[in-house]
Amino acid sequence: MSLPVTDTSSGAGTRQVDTLIIGSGFAGLGAAIRLARAGKDFLVLERGHDVGGTWRDNTYPGAACDVPSNLYSYSFALNPEWTRSFSPQPEIQAYIESVADRYDVRRRIEFGCEVKSAHWNTTTHRWDVTTDHGDISARVVVSAVGALCEPSLPDITGIENFQGEIFHSARWNHDADLAGKRVAVIGTGASAIQIVPAIAGKVAHLDVYQRTAPWVMPRADREYTPVERFAFRHVPGFQRLSRALQYVTRETQVVGLAKAPVFLKPLELAARAHIRRQIRDRELRRKVTPNFQIGCKRMLISNNYYPALARPNVDLITDGIAEVTADGIVTRDGTVRKVDAIIVATGFHVTDSPTFAGIFGKDGRSLADVFDATGMQGYKGSAVAGFPNMFFLVGPNTGLGHTSMVYMIESQLNYVTDAIRTIDSHRIGTIEVREDSQSEYNRSLQDALRTSVWSNGGCASWYLDKHGNNTTLWPGFTFEFRRITKEFDLAAYRSVAAADLPPVPVTVESAPAPATPKKTRTPRKAAAK
Repeated sequence: MSLPVTDTSSGAGTRQVDTLIIGSGFAGLGAAIRLARAGKDFLVLERGHDVGGTWRDNTYPGAACDVPSNLYSYSFALNPEWTRSFSPQPEIQAYIESVADRYDVRRRIEFGCEVKSAHWNTTTHRWDVTTDHGDISARVVVSAVGALCEPSLPDITGIENFQGEIFHSARWNHDADLAGKRVAVIGTGASAIQIVPAIAGKVAHLDVYQRTAPWVMPRADREYTPVERFAFRHVPGFQRLSRALQYVTRETQVVGLAKAPVFLKPLELAARAHIRRQIRDRELRRKVTPNFQIGCKRMLISNNYYPALARPNVDLITDGIAEVTADGIVTRDGTVRKVDAIIVATGFHVTDSPTFAGIFGKDGRSLADVFDATGMQGYKGSAVAGFPNMFFLVGPNTGLGHTSMVYMIESQLNYVTDAIRTIDSHRIGTIEVREDSQSEYNRSLQDALRTSVWSNGGCASWYLDKHGNNTTLWPGFTFEFRRITKEFDLAAYRSVAAADLPPVPVTVESAPAPATPKKTRTPRKAAAK
């Protein structure tokens, strides 16, 4: 029952698409590869100039992954070319691009195309998608926009009036010359602890504004030896064995994070020792020591963040920011600090992504309205009640605090690919997760999360929504998620056969003139390099 992609070129009229994938990061690219291998018709829309998502956009100095390299790849496309145990951003982006080329999916991606909105059409039983390249009608939509795609900007009085360089870490301005300048970094999260050491030795003075001190662990990063790299390339099973050992080691952290936080005590002792080794000044030690249990917020890894803070040209400021002036920052104690540039490293919209406001379900409500009322709830992170024929990758409660998101993405790909296969084989016209299935699933999730450090660790994190629920993280072992997403469970959904749907009314005036059918191809677009 798979429908052909009749026309994927920009132009007048509405394009008809079978499955529409939004985004081409790890999730969207993986979906494209899996659907292509299953022989399905699809189109990918990507607002950027190339594949990569988060790793295409985050090009700030020092950008690197905090998951071991061998874990941070698709299981079907291991990368023997990693040079380090923790890969820098350019290597990860190069890997993603190479996978897109290897599986020949670029020709199915429309780059530079931003989705404005998506409305479920109750008459045609399809999604009406508005883009800046024209309108599209899609039978199925797979949202793969990711959780780290929309930068979160701080609500600080006067920040719009700053006259110097100012940009978010995910939108780094490489034309800005920070050498010899007075620079401020707002935030001390995962991006900031990589940026600060990378620029501290180049700027004249650096002010780091910290609201909450993070727990920082040593980073076991090193270059792979020539012997290891040879083995990755030529010894069958060596890289998979290395990957398996890293996976098992990482999974052990779940016991402390989600089930019995007391088991995190050894990690906390290691983090405290890390502070003592790298910072001698007692006052600075006090400032960087967190006041919550380790694991409550994302644990960070770095060997050079604390030494950077200890530099004589770097100040860690813990007084809250009162306002930003045209040439400086004023803290709540009244101190004015002049700066030439401000780097905003305040993370992303995760539980309140702006993309939610443009997706409208069967009752006309946006995904943002639904999540605002009930919290960000879904079913197996892949479907939301009220939004038929739509699947989500990296959806609610699929995030991780200890291991590779690529593992979770591949689990969801199993589920979503099987869902589309089920729709075709059963000739289903519309399919929607049942409210009772979704509610029971979320009750079990929140029950499991009650004993976690994320709920009891004494911190306020972006893991929690305004209702106080953790709608971000998966509360267990990742192999448990892999098990429940192995196959699509049709019984949890309401479905209507295509033959049972009411016919779509067509007036004589709007009916298209008969045309000789012809096979068309999606034009190949070369990726910008």
